[in-house]
Amino acid sequence: MREGLPLPPGDGGVSEAVKRMIRVDHAGEYGAVAIYRGQQAVFAGAPGKSRIASQLEDMRADEQAHLDAFDALIQARGVRPTALMPLWNAAGYVLGVATALMGEKAAHACTEAVESVIENHYTAQVRQLTPHEPELAETFARFRDEETAHKDLAVAEGARQAVGYTLLSGIIKAGCRLAIRVTERI
Repeated sequence: MREGLPLPPGDGGVSEAVKRMIRVDHAGEYGAVAIYRGQQAVFAGAPGKSRIASQLEDMRADEQAHLDAFDALIQARGVRPTALMPLWNAAGYVLGVATALMGEKAAHACTEAVESVIENHYTAQVRQLTPHEPELAETFARFRDEETAHKDLAVAEGARQAVGYTLLSGIIKAGCRLAIRVTERI
């Protein structure tokens, strides 16, 4: 979401900008759950992978809690979900599996890249929402802080030492930014 967009009321007092935020964030959390499911499919039960499997489960649980909150917001605010949910589910899962197959550091690089984009995305939304929708801004700020914790864990676990980190991170970040723009509209 671009900073500084006005938040005039839309249908039922919910501005179109807020509806876009909820639609995009709902889709993003849906995709994040899919990424972690894909990574867990590779690491769960694999010898010597209990540490990362546990970390992925904790992060997936956080993303699921965010997704549940956005499911409720979609209903409460009368927001149309994106028509691209099946695509984001498949793309997220494939990204999760692919990065996990590349190894633990690549899986963490995926987390670091995604969460970096999302941290900035939520920060811009919080700034925009604070004067108009302080409770929603507070929720988004809490989610941002949890996403930041995921990013920080991924960095601490060696995300930036992944083979091809710069290229991998750049591609994932570009994909996230594109997904945000497309989901705002569809």
